[in-house]
Amino acid sequence: MILPSPYWVSYLEQIKLAGAEARFVETREDNDFKLTPAELEAAINSRTKLLILNSPSNPTGAVYSEIELEALGEVIIKHDITVISDEIYEKLIYDDTRHVSIASLSQELKERTVVINGVSKAYAMTGWRIGYAAATTSVASAMADLQSHSTSNPTSIAQAASTVALTGEQEPVSRMVAEYTRRRDYALDRLRAIPGITCTKPDGAFYLFPNVKNCFGKSFKGKIINNASDLAAILLDETQVAVVPGLAFGNDDYLRISYAISMDGLKEGLDRINSLISELK
Repeated sequence: MILPSPYWVSYLEQIKLAGAEARFVETREDNDFKLTPAELEAAINSRTKLLILNSPSNPTGAVYSEIELEALGEVIIKHDITVISDEIYEKLIYDDTRHVSIASLSQELKERTVVINGVSKAYAMTGWRIGYAAATTSVASAMADLQSHSTSNPTSIAQAASTVALTGEQEPVSRMVAEYTRRRDYALDRLRAIPGITCTKPDGAFYLFPNVKNCFGKSFKGKIINNASDLAAILLDETQVAVVPGLAFGNDDYLRISYAISMDGLKEGLDRINSLISELK
Protein backbone atom coordinates (compact mmCIF):
# COMPACT_ATOMS: atom_id res chain seq x y z
CA MET A 1 0.00 0.00 0.00
CA ILE A 2 1.34 3.41 -0.95
CA LEU A 3 1.15 5.93 1.89
CA PRO A 4 2.09 9.55 1.16
CA SER A 5 3.80 11.21 4.12
CA PRO A 6 2.83 13.17 6.21
CA TYR A 7 -0.20 10.98 6.90
CA TRP A 8 -2.97 10.64 9.47
CA VAL A 9 -1.67 8.50 12.32
CA SER A 10 -4.22 5.67 12.00
CA TYR A 11 -3.42 4.82 8.36
CA LEU A 12 -0.15 3.06 9.17
CA GLU A 13 -1.68 1.03 11.99
CA GLN A 14 -4.62 0.04 9.78
CA ILE A 15 -2.20 -1.14 7.11
CA LYS A 16 -0.44 -3.27 9.72
CA LEU A 17 -3.74 -4.69 10.95
CA ALA A 18 -4.58 -5.70 7.37
CA GLY A 19 -1.31 -7.63 7.17
CA ALA A 20 -0.08 -5.35 4.39
CA GLU A 21 3.15 -3.42 3.93
CA ALA A 22 3.31 0.37 3.75
CA ARG A 23 5.45 2.00 1.09
CA PHE A 24 6.06 5.57 2.16
CA VAL A 25 6.36 8.45 -0.29
CA GLU A 26 7.66 11.60 1.37
CA THR A 27 5.91 14.62 -0.12
CA ARG A 28 7.61 18.01 -0.24
CA GLU A 29 6.82 21.20 1.60
CA ASP A 30 7.62 23.21 -1.54
CA ASN A 31 4.83 21.30 -3.31
CA ASP A 32 2.34 21.84 -0.47
CA PHE A 33 2.83 18.22 0.62
CA LYS A 34 1.02 16.84 -2.42
CA LEU A 35 1.89 13.55 -4.10
CA THR A 36 2.95 13.98 -7.74
CA PRO A 37 2.32 11.52 -10.58
CA ALA A 38 6.09 10.97 -10.92
CA GLU A 39 6.42 10.16 -7.21
CA LEU A 40 3.46 7.79 -7.40
CA GLU A 41 4.82 6.07 -10.51
CA ALA A 42 8.22 5.58 -8.85
CA ALA A 43 6.64 4.00 -5.77
CA ILE A 44 4.58 1.39 -7.64
CA ASN A 45 5.92 -2.13 -8.05
CA SER A 46 4.46 -5.52 -8.95
CA ARG A 47 3.04 -5.93 -5.43
CA THR A 48 1.26 -2.57 -5.23
CA LYS A 49 -2.47 -2.87 -4.61
CA LEU A 50 -3.63 0.38 -3.10
CA LEU A 51 -3.02 4.11 -2.60
CA ILE A 52 -4.31 6.07 0.40
CA LEU A 53 -5.25 9.62 -0.56
CA ASN A 54 -6.37 12.22 1.99
CA SER A 55 -7.75 15.50 0.64
CA PRO A 56 -8.14 17.83 2.48
CA SER A 57 -5.24 16.47 4.47
CA ASN A 58 -4.73 15.94 8.15
CA PRO A 59 -2.12 17.14 9.20
CA THR A 60 -1.11 19.51 6.37
CA GLY A 61 -4.40 20.94 5.11
CA ALA A 62 -3.37 20.22 1.50
CA VAL A 63 -6.18 19.97 -1.04
CA TYR A 64 -5.68 18.36 -4.46
CA SER A 65 -7.06 20.22 -7.46
CA GLU A 66 -9.03 18.50 -10.21
CA ILE A 67 -6.03 18.74 -12.55
CA GLU A 68 -3.73 17.17 -9.95
CA LEU A 69 -6.19 14.35 -9.32
CA GLU A 70 -6.62 13.69 -13.03
CA ALA A 71 -2.84 13.33 -13.38
CA LEU A 72 -2.70 10.90 -10.46
CA GLY A 73 -5.71 9.09 -11.92
CA GLU A 74 -3.82 8.31 -15.13
CA VAL A 75 -1.15 6.49 -13.13
CA ILE A 76 -3.77 4.71 -11.01
CA ILE A 77 -5.63 3.43 -14.06
CA LYS A 78 -2.41 2.49 -15.86
CA HIS A 79 -1.36 0.22 -12.98
CA ASP A 80 -4.89 -0.85 -12.00
CA ILE A 81 -4.58 0.01 -8.32
CA THR A 82 -7.32 0.85 -5.83
CA VAL A 83 -7.63 4.19 -4.03
CA ILE A 84 -8.92 4.81 -0.53
CA SER A 85 -9.93 8.47 -0.66
CA ASP A 86 -10.40 9.95 2.81
CA GLU A 87 -12.57 13.05 2.32
CA ILE A 88 -13.69 13.67 5.90
CA TYR A 89 -12.72 17.38 5.69
CA GLU A 90 -14.36 18.01 2.30
CA LYS A 91 -16.57 20.86 3.52
CA LEU A 92 -13.84 22.62 5.49
CA ILE A 93 -12.05 24.36 2.62
CA TYR A 94 -11.00 27.97 2.23
CA ASP A 95 -10.78 30.87 -0.18
CA ASP A 96 -11.47 29.78 -3.77
CA THR A 97 -10.45 26.16 -3.19
CA ARG A 98 -12.88 23.54 -4.47
CA HIS A 99 -13.08 20.01 -3.17
CA VAL A 100 -13.02 17.34 -5.87
CA SER A 101 -13.39 13.63 -5.24
CA ILE A 102 -11.14 11.49 -7.40
CA ALA A 103 -14.07 9.09 -7.75
CA SER A 104 -16.03 11.76 -9.65
CA LEU A 105 -13.51 12.13 -12.47
CA SER A 106 -14.34 9.03 -14.52
CA GLN A 107 -16.12 5.70 -14.39
CA GLU A 108 -12.78 3.92 -14.33
CA LEU A 109 -11.65 5.84 -11.26
CA LYS A 110 -15.04 5.49 -9.58
CA GLU A 111 -14.78 1.70 -9.85
CA ARG A 112 -11.30 1.79 -8.31
CA THR A 113 -12.09 4.14 -5.41
CA VAL A 114 -13.42 3.68 -1.89
CA VAL A 115 -14.54 7.07 -0.53
CA ILE A 116 -14.43 7.54 3.24
CA ASN A 117 -16.38 10.36 4.90
CA GLY A 118 -18.42 11.21 7.98
CA VAL A 119 -20.09 13.94 10.00
CA SER A 120 -17.47 14.49 12.71
CA LYS A 121 -15.60 17.40 11.15
CA ALA A 122 -17.99 19.42 8.99
CA TYR A 123 -20.85 19.23 11.50
CA ALA A 124 -18.79 19.17 14.74
CA MET A 125 -20.35 15.80 15.62
CA THR A 126 -17.23 13.98 16.79
CA GLY A 127 -18.97 12.26 19.69
CA TRP A 128 -21.75 10.87 17.51
CA ARG A 129 -19.34 8.47 15.78
CA ILE A 130 -20.98 8.38 12.35
CA GLY A 131 -18.89 7.65 9.30
CA TYR A 132 -19.76 6.25 5.91
CA ALA A 133 -18.15 4.86 2.78
CA ALA A 134 -18.99 4.70 -0.91
CA ALA A 135 -17.64 1.85 -3.00
CA THR A 136 -18.58 -0.76 -5.57
CA THR A 137 -21.15 -3.31 -4.44
CA SER A 138 -18.57 -6.09 -4.09
CA VAL A 139 -16.26 -3.99 -1.93
CA ALA A 140 -19.10 -2.56 0.17
CA SER A 141 -20.47 -6.06 0.79
CA ALA A 142 -17.06 -7.30 1.94
CA MET A 143 -16.74 -4.28 4.24
CA ALA A 144 -20.18 -4.99 5.72
CA ASP A 145 -19.30 -8.64 6.29
CA LEU A 146 -16.16 -7.69 8.20
CA GLN A 147 -17.76 -4.86 10.14
CA SER A 148 -20.70 -6.96 11.27
CA HIS A 149 -18.34 -9.22 13.21
CA SER A 150 -16.28 -6.46 14.80
CA THR A 151 -18.89 -3.90 15.91
CA SER A 152 -22.66 -3.78 16.12
CA ASN A 153 -24.08 -0.54 14.75
CA PRO A 154 -24.27 3.17 15.54
CA THR A 155 -27.29 4.23 17.55
CA SER A 156 -30.46 5.11 15.70
CA ILE A 157 -30.43 8.55 17.34
CA ALA A 158 -26.98 9.31 15.92
CA GLN A 159 -28.06 8.09 12.49
CA ALA A 160 -31.16 10.31 12.52
CA ALA A 161 -29.16 13.34 13.63
CA SER A 162 -26.58 12.73 10.92
CA THR A 163 -29.27 12.53 8.26
CA VAL A 164 -30.54 15.94 9.32
CA ALA A 165 -26.99 17.34 9.27
CA LEU A 166 -26.28 16.04 5.76
CA THR A 167 -29.62 16.99 4.18
CA GLY A 168 -30.57 20.08 6.15
CA GLU A 169 -29.57 23.73 6.10
CA GLN A 170 -25.81 24.13 5.47
CA GLU A 171 -25.49 27.75 6.59
CA PRO A 172 -23.95 26.74 9.97
CA VAL A 173 -21.16 24.99 8.06
CA SER A 174 -20.53 28.16 6.05
CA ARG A 175 -20.29 30.18 9.26
CA MET A 176 -17.88 27.62 10.69
CA VAL A 177 -15.69 27.81 7.59
CA ALA A 178 -15.66 31.63 7.76
CA GLU A 179 -14.52 31.51 11.38
CA TYR A 180 -11.88 28.87 10.65
CA THR A 181 -10.61 31.06 7.80
CA ARG A 182 -10.18 33.95 10.22
CA ARG A 183 -8.30 31.79 12.71
CA ARG A 184 -6.16 30.19 10.01
CA ASP A 185 -5.08 33.52 8.61
CA TYR A 186 -4.28 34.91 12.05
CA ALA A 187 -2.31 31.86 13.18
CA LEU A 188 -0.46 31.57 9.87
CA ASP A 189 0.67 35.20 10.06
CA ARG A 190 1.81 34.73 13.66
CA LEU A 191 3.81 31.59 12.89
CA ARG A 192 5.45 33.07 9.79
CA ALA A 193 6.53 36.07 11.88
CA ILE A 194 8.60 33.83 14.17
CA PRO A 195 12.22 33.82 12.91
CA GLY A 196 13.22 30.45 11.46
CA ILE A 197 9.68 29.05 11.20
CA THR A 198 8.17 28.29 7.79
CA CYS A 199 4.60 27.19 7.21
CA THR A 200 2.56 26.40 4.12
CA LYS A 201 -0.92 27.88 3.81
CA PRO A 202 -3.51 25.12 4.29
CA ASP A 203 -6.45 25.06 1.87
CA GLY A 204 -8.59 22.79 4.02
CA ALA A 205 -9.11 21.03 7.39
CA PHE A 206 -8.18 23.03 10.53
CA TYR A 207 -4.49 22.45 11.08
CA LEU A 208 -1.21 24.26 10.51
CA PHE A 209 1.96 22.24 9.96
CA PRO A 210 4.93 24.53 10.61
CA ASN A 211 8.50 23.48 9.87
CA VAL A 212 10.54 23.94 13.08
CA LYS A 213 13.81 22.45 11.88
CA ASN A 214 15.66 25.71 12.51
CA CYS A 215 15.08 25.20 16.24
CA PHE A 216 17.07 21.97 16.26
CA GLY A 217 20.41 22.08 18.04
CA LYS A 218 19.21 24.90 20.29
CA SER A 219 18.20 24.55 23.92
CA PHE A 220 15.80 25.89 26.53
CA LYS A 221 16.87 25.84 30.19
CA GLY A 222 19.46 23.21 29.35
CA LYS A 223 17.07 21.00 27.41
CA ILE A 224 18.45 20.26 23.94
CA ILE A 225 16.04 20.25 20.99
CA ASN A 226 16.98 17.52 18.51
CA ASN A 227 13.62 17.20 16.75
CA ALA A 228 10.01 18.36 16.80
CA SER A 229 9.16 15.81 19.48
CA ASP A 230 11.64 17.48 21.84
CA LEU A 231 10.20 20.91 21.07
CA ALA A 232 6.63 19.69 21.62
CA ALA A 233 7.60 18.21 25.00
CA ILE A 234 9.28 21.46 26.08
CA LEU A 235 6.27 23.51 24.96
CA LEU A 236 3.98 21.30 27.02
CA ASP A 237 6.20 21.23 30.11
CA GLU A 238 7.21 24.89 30.11
CA THR A 239 4.21 26.71 28.63
CA GLN A 240 1.32 24.19 28.91
CA VAL A 241 0.72 24.45 25.16
CA ALA A 242 -0.16 21.13 23.52
CA VAL A 243 0.92 20.53 19.93
CA VAL A 244 1.46 17.25 18.10
CA PRO A 245 5.00 16.44 16.90
CA GLY A 246 5.28 15.52 13.24
CA LEU A 247 6.75 12.14 14.12
CA ALA A 248 3.18 10.90 14.59
CA PHE A 249 2.53 11.77 10.94
CA GLY A 250 5.81 10.50 9.54
CA ASN A 251 8.07 13.59 9.69
CA ASP A 252 9.63 14.91 12.90
CA ASP A 253 10.67 18.26 11.39
CA TYR A 254 7.16 19.64 11.89
CA LEU A 255 4.52 20.36 14.51
CA ARG A 256 0.78 20.12 14.00
CA ILE A 257 -1.20 22.99 15.48
CA SER A 258 -4.99 22.92 15.50
CA TYR A 259 -7.00 26.12 15.18
CA ALA A 260 -10.23 24.36 16.18
CA ILE A 261 -10.06 26.44 19.36
CA SER A 262 -11.36 29.83 20.41
CA MET A 263 -9.55 32.86 19.04
CA ASP A 264 -8.61 33.86 22.58
CA GLY A 265 -7.10 30.44 23.21
CA LEU A 266 -5.31 30.53 19.86
CA LYS A 267 -3.80 33.96 20.58
CA GLU A 268 -2.62 32.91 24.02
CA GLY A 269 -1.12 29.67 22.72
CA LEU A 270 0.76 31.44 19.95
CA ASP A 271 2.00 34.09 22.38
CA ARG A 272 3.50 31.32 24.52
CA ILE A 273 5.03 29.52 21.53
CA ASN A 274 6.57 32.74 20.26
CA SER A 275 7.93 33.63 23.68
CA LEU A 276 9.58 30.25 24.21
CA ILE A 277 11.14 30.05 20.75
CA SER A 278 12.53 33.58 21.13
CA GLU A 279 14.39 32.39 24.24
CA LEU A 280 16.08 29.41 22.61
CA LYS A 281 19.86 29.52 22.70
